[in-house]
Amino acid sequence: MNTFEQMTERGHERVCFHQDPETGLRAIIAIHSTKLGNTLGGTRRWHYATEADALYDVLRLSEGMTYKAAAAALPMGGGKSVILLPKPGHRTTEAEALAMGRFVETFHGAYIAAEDVGSDPQFIDWMATQTKHVMGGERISTGGDPSPYTARGTINAMKAALAHLGKPVDFSGLTVAIQGIGHVGFGLAQLLLEAGAKVIGAEINDATRQRAIVELGLEFVDSDAALFSTECDILAPCALGGVIDANRARSLRCPIVAGAANNILDDPDEDAVILKNLGILYVPDFVSNAGGLIQLAGTHLGLTEAQIDQKIADIEGTTAQVLQDAESMPSTHAAAVALADQRIAAGPQTAQEQVHAG
Repeated sequence: MNTFEQMTERGHERVCFHQDPETGLRAIIAIHSTKLGNTLGGTRRWHYATEADALYDVLRLSEGMTYKAAAAALPMGGGKSVILLPKPGHRTTEAEALAMGRFVETFHGAYIAAEDVGSDPQFIDWMATQTKHVMGGERISTGGDPSPYTARGTINAMKAALAHLGKPVDFSGLTVAIQGIGHVGFGLAQLLLEAGAKVIGAEINDATRQRAIVELGLEFVDSDAALFSTECDILAPCALGGVIDANRARSLRCPIVAGAANNILDDPDEDAVILKNLGILYVPDFVSNAGGLIQLAGTHLGLTEAQIDQKIADIEGTTAQVLQDAESMPSTHAAAVALADQRIAAGPQTAQEQVHAG
């Protein structure tokens, strides 16, 4: 399937490829929808096996941002960018960030870049010297690290899942398995431990794993595969996407899947139905992980800290609504997409009113 066919199938408005001869930067920016407003989405730096893999990732991620913003009642569209690294772990440079900032500037605000896997506030601040259309820096841009807000929102989604199953909304004594103890996963583990949960982790990066052992006393299993077959109360994928497919779904030993990763399911239309049929409650990722977007978009839109906090708290209610709606639908994913589509159809004016309510 060529690029135009993929864009048509997913409903994308615009996909741009860019290369910078001086720095070697190779990047793609994808805008899925501007129906509710300009798009905001992270800049992911990753080594992809093929260009086709990079395109597939940026298309899925940008589409997910459309649903994430709409489900969170934000007047923002869905966009994302990826930087294709020449090798795994390729270090960040100021020159690369400046080149990416210049690329973002060509969109004149239709795409607002932010932090993602492989980038950090320093990278964002470097980009911000070339474009004002970037969020998540600490010195030049604003917003800072959104991961603590993502972790808070994921906790709220977990609470709704527990309540939906008729369980006490209390993490004390529960076992939560977290795949990926990076920025969000670390913060999520910290919150869960403070709430009395037992946390088991899986992490491929040795330094990240050691930090969690030293600072949190976290228990780890040997691999992602081992974690996904671990008996637990909640499974929380917090790394890259596509980690649960039809085969893996059948090996899960948990009643709830609620994580902070994007695109947790390999094929959400099919895999979410499989999880439902297996009696596993799946919280759609673009609902559970919206906290970071809410914080950055809220800052961009001029919301107060109290308004941002309230919208992150609202993730619990949104999750509850999605899970209830899904009782009469094929899956929780279908219910979440229906809610997002409903809010997109209501238009940007309604979204503006909702975001400033309270």
